[in-house]
Amino acid sequence: MNNHSTVTRLARLPRWIPVLFAVVASTVCAQTSLSEALDQYLRIQTQGLPGKVSYSVGQLDNHAQLAPCSAFEPFLPPGGRLWGRATVGIRCLGPTRWTVYVPVQIRVTGSYLVTARHLTPGQIVSPADVLAQSGDLGALPASVLTDPTQAIGKTVRNGIAAGQPLRSDLLTAAWAVQQGQSVKLLSSGAGFTISNEGKALNNATDGQIAQVRTTSGQVVSGVARSGGVVEVTY
Repeated sequence: MNNHSTVTRLARLPRWIPVLFAVVASTVCAQTSLSEALDQYLRIQTQGLPGKVSYSVGQLDNHAQLAPCSAFEPFLPPGGRLWGRATVGIRCLGPTRWTVYVPVQIRVTGSYLVTARHLTPGQIVSPADVLAQSGDLGALPASVLTDPTQAIGKTVRNGIAAGQPLRSDLLTAAWAVQQGQSVKLLSSGAGFTISNEGKALNNATDGQIAQVRTTSGQVVSGVARSGGVVEVTY
């Protein structure tokens, strides 16, 4: 009797109920696939970050709940970066095309450099000027330095207070040659290399173009190299 009554009640349900069940089931499947696609994308894209990476995903857009999808394509919006608070776009490739943007929080636990003391403009950074400190790199600017070799030997642009995170944009590469410096001029071509002396006419870091006045008065351009060397190729 009870079983018969149960069957009868189900049979009398409005016709749209089974359709609703199907939509809900499809939506759950779509959300799972979207989450899996996003998780795989984040794992791959954050592999090269300097430290232990973890991330959390914010609230999905309502579209992800209302429009089932069979294929997803995560992407990073133009100018975006998977660092700290970020946004990842996800395209649905079918059967209905739509795009949602999902907020994510990228945490990168690792070491970064801070200044051990006040650094003055024009100062050359030495090993005693930097300290390593652990923390969430994702909460810091992406330009923060994580290795002493990235800072030591470079020149401070402006003053930096003690204990501040050291960023690449606060430093400039040391001059390979400086204006007025006597430099070694190495001229090379097919089957020959000639060494000469000259005076640098401008400052240049390693790899930049430097102009040199030779002892004969000729002005030539070449590539500056560390140690006061300028390479000229013919």
